[in-house]
Amino acid sequence: MENKKRANYRNKDGRRLSAAEFRARRKREITLHLCILAAVFVAIIVATVLLISSIIHKSAETNDNLPEEVAQSTEEVSIIDTITYEEPEIEEDSGYLTKSGDSASFFEGYKVDIGSNTPYISSDEVKSTNGLIINLDTGRAVASKDGNIRINPASMTKILTLLVAVEHLDNIDNKFTMTREIGDYVFSHGCSQVGFEVGEELTIEDLLYGTILPSGADAAMCLAEYIAGSQEAFVDMMNDKLTELGLSDTAHFTNCVGTYDAEHYCTLTDMAMILKAAEENELCHKVLNARTYLTSQTAEHPDGIQISNWFLRRIEDKDTHGEVVGAKTGFVNESGCCGASYQISNDGTHYICVTANAMSSWRCIYDHVAIYDLYTS
Repeated sequence: MENKKRANYRNKDGRRLSAAEFRARRKREITLHLCILAAVFVAIIVATVLLISSIIHKSAETNDNLPEEVAQSTEEVSIIDTITYEEPEIEEDSGYLTKSGDSASFFEGYKVDIGSNTPYISSDEVKSTNGLIINLDTGRAVASKDGNIRINPASMTKILTLLVAVEHLDNIDNKFTMTREIGDYVFSHGCSQVGFEVGEELTIEDLLYGTILPSGADAAMCLAEYIAGSQEAFVDMMNDKLTELGLSDTAHFTNCVGTYDAEHYCTLTDMAMILKAAEENELCHKVLNARTYLTSQTAEHPDGIQISNWFLRRIEDKDTHGEVVGAKTGFVNESGCCGASYQISNDGTHYICVTANAMSSWRCIYDHVAIYDLYTS
């Protein structure tokens, strides 16, 4: 075998190598191969080190060029994750925000246009200087008589007082004590009242019905202070609600009871939409629909106080081609006798009628009867 290997190694002149020459050549070849392998190994190590160093260097440069808030993000990741994935506390819906059954057929929104094509209420049977009737199912103004003219809404204001109070109620069974300041305000302004006495402890439910049925300013102001802490803060909430309904361009209120103020105003269209919003709330609908109500027994009124919605009781036997199921009246010298009513006609259509500046409370009722008779079926 050795001779065969050696036979393959010759000098340049073709002479075979001796054994010593063969071993010397083999030694050189092995040494060369080992050197090559060592060089390759070193090269691999150096390349790896350089690559790792380059990556580290580039990462450092990138962090140096980042904005400060981004460069610090590594330290804040755990905090951000905690905030992002923390399950939020879910508030339970108030039971006083339930939609009324009637509202399912109402048109959406609170914008009604009265244009040149809207029929004018010209009948001699309607004595009020301002009148309006709206179809709640279509959103169409059926007929109008200066329905977009600014008026003082008087105690029709209390429809919005009711709505805002109900939308912010915590418990209808809670109580509020009538204050001397409220009693003085009601007396000094000559407001209508339920008859609550200073120091009397009243349920919130009594205040809701007291605000609407006898148009009690004492009840309305108690509600305002219970909900917001003061009438002024409550009025801010009322105007916020007007903005929410999209009515703030033409409506603005300065008090919660309807006393006259030059800056306390709305149009009949605005009032119709305020009543619509109230009728869409189940509790407001219930209060506005009540003919009579007996307040809770108190030390001052052991038998309670029997109160009535006289508009509903006086119109219920009149032919309106349906049933008037909700109403609120008002009076100030500047706007005469006013009224806003909600009717369901014999064919199931829903209407709202608003009038202003009638000569008496009975005339206001007869004007509503006449408008329903003329424009509903």
